[in-house]
Amino acid sequence: MDSSGLGVRRAVGFVAPALVLIGIFLVFPALWTLYIGITNYQLTGAAAANPQVVGLDNLVEAVRDPLFTNSVWLTAMFVLFSAVIGQNVLGFLLAWLLRSVSPWLRRTTEGLVLLSWILPSTVVAFLWFAVLSRDTGTLGLLLGQPETSWLVQYPMTSLIVFNIWRGTAFSMLLYTSSLAAVPPSQLETARLVGASGWQTVRDVVFPHIRGHVLTNTLLISLWTANDFTPFLLTSGGPNHQSEVLPVLIYRQALEGGQLGYASAMSMLLLVGNLAIALVYLRLLRRRP
Repeated sequence: MDSSGLGVRRAVGFVAPALVLIGIFLVFPALWTLYIGITNYQLTGAAAANPQVVGLDNLVEAVRDPLFTNSVWLTAMFVLFSAVIGQNVLGFLLAWLLRSVSPWLRRTTEGLVLLSWILPSTVVAFLWFAVLSRDTGTLGLLLGQPETSWLVQYPMTSLIVFNIWRGTAFSMLLYTSSLAAVPPSQLETARLVGASGWQTVRDVVFPHIRGHVLTNTLLISLWTANDFTPFLLTSGGPNHQSEVLPVLIYRQALEGGQLGYASAMSMLLLVGNLAIALVYLRLLRRRP
């Protein structure tokens, strides 16, 4: 019997249901994706009934595909500007400013920001479609430019603004919690010595919340890189100008029927996610 007093068999019994669910819904789909990624498996036709192993051909073709490289660039831009910069900065600013307001105003603001996060993605996407659409769109009418089709003329900018609005709540809540761990005495000392707001954040606050910042950045980066919501707004258009990787993979798999090729792209996206995670984990292990 181990130190917890459970025993090996009982301990295994407790975690077995979780392991079974992980195996069914995570491990098996991942292994299946890896397998069909090295085949010419298609949605219809002869290759659907009898797929052939093609090795690394799909991966090589994906790397050489202009649509794939375009999607990689758009995905990197989407993650950088909407998550790493947008959600991070706005979430921290909201958490920092809400420290000094009255409790009712803080709770009201947090509730409104959280509402944008808990609403279903489809609902939020169609709300924003109504805001950004041509002729009857709310934004165009407010600016006196009803003829502007924001999702067509500025597709990536629209997606970036949408994702900042959509995902800032998580960053705000995490930073609100982490700021509570900063000793008030140090903040008061910084104020007494005449430190500016930026100096206080840099020299007093950031050393205490560094781990939270990196954890938040890791999570929102991975969520944004794998987000399919842009498809609901632009479907990757116009002319592939907003076709981030999840949208491209979907279109190759279900619209084009190239399941093997799309799975190879998914493998490359997975490798990219792992690389991002390793970078952040390495930074987390470093001492400030």
